[in-house]
Amino acid sequence: MLTIYRRHRKNCKQRIDGRGYRRCLCPIWIDGSLNGVEIRKSLRLRDWQRAQELVRQWEAEGQRVERPKPLTVKETCDKFVADAEARNLREPTLYKYRLLFRQLQDFAALHGLPCITDFDIDWVRRFRASWKNKNISARKKLEAFRAFFRFVHESGWISTNPASHLKPPRITEPPTAPFTREEVASILNACGIYPDKANAVRLRALVFLLRYSGLRIRDAITLSRNRIQDDKLFLYTAKTGTAVYCPLPPFVVKALDAIPASTYFFWTGLSKPKSAVGDWQRSLKRLLILAGVPDGHAHRFRDTFSVELLLAGVPIER
Repeated sequence: MLTIYRRHRKNCKQRIDGRGYRRCLCPIWIDGSLNGVEIRKSLRLRDWQRAQELVRQWEAEGQRVERPKPLTVKETCDKFVADAEARNLREPTLYKYRLLFRQLQDFAALHGLPCITDFDIDWVRRFRASWKNKNISARKKLEAFRAFFRFVHESGWISTNPASHLKPPRITEPPTAPFTREEVASILNACGIYPDKANAVRLRALVFLLRYSGLRIRDAITLSRNRIQDDKLFLYTAKTGTAVYCPLPPFVVKALDAIPASTYFFWTGLSKPKSAVGDWQRSLKRLLILAGVPDGHAHRFRDTFSVELLLAGVPIER
């Protein structure tokens, strides 16, 4: 039921009479509920008869209650990032979401789609088709895109989730192969002729650490000295929080000890880990090209570590 009343102004002489007095010219407001929606707002009218007619029309037609203005694409992206930061997601994950959102906002601006409600299944498919990503990276990006639209849908900003209908891409990229023992030997020999002599010692230690610990490159680059005690490595991985305990061969520990004393072996601790990892990946790439293994990358050391353990008879459960 809807009720109209005068909302008396401060200088109205009948203000003390309250809502019951309606012969003044103060603004008319409405209070009540319609179709289960609470309404309390100004009718922007002063004529009592016109206000009554308008309310009767609303009740007869089941008035379409004003809905909140649709959020823009940028607003929904900002709200998602704020929620992700509140959940303490890792900075590399946040970086990937921000990159995706920059592309989404550019796409929306190019095609005249200011509001998130403008995206239907056809538009999300067009946006996905504009990606240059392939294989695993395309699948990961799609997962992030789905997570964003799931957040938007669950927040009530869109009635349906168009991204839920997107099919994952077909993976055609072959799995990475471990380095052969000859390739590992060639990489270590290349450390001796690496042009940057100051970094050659650290590169050799990094190759040993990746090969004999199975660490991801980020965990290796940010490894602190106190994580190695009595020739044993112990840490929690940054990506999954998994505990890693691994004995290291004496020659690996010796190579690490050859690095000048500091809190970290391969990082100053002052820059962002992502920047440090990028620098070492470029150095490692130059080393691999010098060693005659141009298709090599850091993750292949992780594969090599796993395969060598299996060949040595270590159970796969470990």
